[in-house]
Amino acid sequence: MKKCVFLLLTAFALSSCSNDDLQTSAIESEIVQTDPLTTRQINDQINETTKSKGRFSWNESSSYFLWSGIVRGNKIASIGFGDSKDDFDRSQSANSEALQSEILEVISKYEGKKDRVLMASDQYLNQIDVYIEKQETVIALRKLKSIRYFEPADYHYFENENKIGGIAKSSGSSSGCGLESTVLNSADYTTVSPNAKAPWSFAKHNITSAWNYSTGAGITIGLIDSGVSFNQTLLSGSFNNGSSSGRTISKNGVYVDSVWPWSSGFDGADDKCGHGTSMASAMAAPRNSLGQPVGVAYNANLVSYRAASNVVLDGYHEQEGVKLAFTALANNTSVKIISMSMGHIFSVGKIEDGVKYAYSKGKLIFCAGGTSTSFTTFVGVIFPAWMAETQAITGVKENTSNQKCDVCHSGAEIDFTYQMERASGNNIPVLSYYNAQTDYVGGSSVATASTAGIAALVWSKNPSWTRDQVLAKMRQSSTYYPTKNADYGYGNINVLQAVQ
Repeated sequence: MKKCVFLLLTAFALSSCSNDDLQTSAIESEIVQTDPLTTRQINDQINETTKSKGRFSWNESSSYFLWSGIVRGNKIASIGFGDSKDDFDRSQSANSEALQSEILEVISKYEGKKDRVLMASDQYLNQIDVYIEKQETVIALRKLKSIRYFEPADYHYFENENKIGGIAKSSGSSSGCGLESTVLNSADYTTVSPNAKAPWSFAKHNITSAWNYSTGAGITIGLIDSGVSFNQTLLSGSFNNGSSSGRTISKNGVYVDSVWPWSSGFDGADDKCGHGTSMASAMAAPRNSLGQPVGVAYNANLVSYRAASNVVLDGYHEQEGVKLAFTALANNTSVKIISMSMGHIFSVGKIEDGVKYAYSKGKLIFCAGGTSTSFTTFVGVIFPAWMAETQAITGVKENTSNQKCDVCHSGAEIDFTYQMERASGNNIPVLSYYNAQTDYVGGSSVATASTAGIAALVWSKNPSWTRDQVLAKMRQSSTYYPTKNADYGYGNINVLQAVQ
């Protein structure tokens, strides 16, 4: 192909070059670097932008920065496309195949190859994963009007931050994992018939009194997390036990346990972290005579998805797993509520699409507002809790509605709070990962799972209601209604009031 080189844009220059030539020249003029940024340089800029602007977005970064992130992320990119910013549903998009083909043609052209271009094409969303090596390809793609977002698909921000800080790749303090068991302090629960332990927080939110009106029967909650332990029988074969009956639990796995993004084969539904088991217990553990902690909605159904290895959605398989879980729960007509206590400090396009897809199907979605790690204390409400389609939840200290727990995040996007931290430092009693054992769990994670359980109580009392009616009732029964608090939303929910 002929190349046009000119210093002054004249009529002669325009008439001497084809459109392809001009586009090539424009692309070449934008390339100013040949070596990608280091992971330290990328992370430093992400952190600086987050601190100064509140959020970081790959869409708002330069083509060079985006290309660097793609190269440092196994040369895989995630692309969302459509005729408009809201054109995410493949079934509602008449143009999806044509737009996808156009993108793949541009990649083939600038990469100089026909094979190993498309890695994955989503069944339900206008979203694809592709292989990209050249900066020219990134620049050319960003000129297409059909692209809604364009991001690295396997950039490990948290792992790189750990390496920079000299921290082990996976630490319990940042991953949310733990398989420990702890004997409960008798001050942290009350015994309710037939011999179940109601966590101390239930009295603070009038949950035990609300059980006279609703127990969550007939409502199905979808849980997106690290799975649910098969070693905990009360969340397995004995899910129907004691006063909990006539309900079901379904466990699914959509996570691929591999460092290589192109690997396939789901790792199963069993929790290997412990976090998901704690969340399942907080929202729906059975009420029985075994002297174990009971969940908020002890008669609700539960559909769990093992979507990631831990709470940090850092890498291709974690983000892909969460997207798949959202779309699967969206298409499950029995599911009314979705709870996810995982996230990231910046947006992930494919997960955002999954959330919007689930919301479009009428699901009521609760997401954790954020729990700090050693290097994310500067972050406000995390993704996807900040999305308009989700209800962002954070944890507060006992007897307060505007004093966040020691590791919880707060901010304008928070919708509700849940009391989960005592003066003693103890959190919420739950079933342990192992059978016949107990533990404590805290942070915005348990606040989110507990609030999802509250929503199940409200919806069970009013089964014909829509999502918006359930949400309105929860707001009307909260501390700050009708005016949201600047950092804590509507505050704590009085559940008895919400079900009356």
